[in-house]
Amino acid sequence: MTNPYDKNKAISADEAAKIIPRAEFRVFGKDIISGVQEHMWKCKATLYAARIMPTEVYFLSRRTNEANVKVRDGLLDIKTKVGETPEGYEIFQPRGKFQFPVKQAELAEILKHLQVPLELTKDVYTLEEFIAMAKDNPELAVVRVEKKRYGFSVEGIICEYAQVWFNGAMVETACCESENYEGMKKATEALGIADLPNTNYLKAAKQVLGMN
Repeated sequence: MTNPYDKNKAISADEAAKIIPRAEFRVFGKDIISGVQEHMWKCKATLYAARIMPTEVYFLSRRTNEANVKVRDGLLDIKTKVGETPEGYEIFQPRGKFQFPVKQAELAEILKHLQVPLELTKDVYTLEEFIAMAKDNPELAVVRVEKKRYGFSVEGIICEYAQVWFNGAMVETACCESENYEGMKKATEALGIADLPNTNYLKAAKQVLGMN
């Protein structure tokens, strides 16, 4: 099974476009983890890994919920929503990873995904400069995200439950992801989360921050 916790690796936009994206069904709320733990033993889940993830910085835009722009391990990582399955599972396509400092053209591309225009006057920008620009723009928000994740699988479907802190506010989450949509449907039902709203990280962070 693919390790969902592999170290963040730099890939170009062209390489990212060749990656076959997995669909994801994710839920957030209170008491998510205890319910999933109870169900996972009944469905003979295979334990995989537990990890405290490096702190991430998410950039949220009031104008879209379809551009996942974050920094982890010093790399700016972009994924954009490219569709949904008939079951309503979301599909995000990687768009590449960028090492800071980023060139003006790269930052312009990032802002295009966030649908927020900013005047760019420098040839290159550091991470600190990008964060400062985002904080000064009312259409953007900068969120510190910490995650403690527990990975497992249900009949080959990648799953996890996790504690997530958005700027220090903790919520619980669980998800299933795969190119096998029928297998995902069975896994979400087996874990008792199928009837909960499908909510990605962007929407959950906005709910916590009151940014809706």
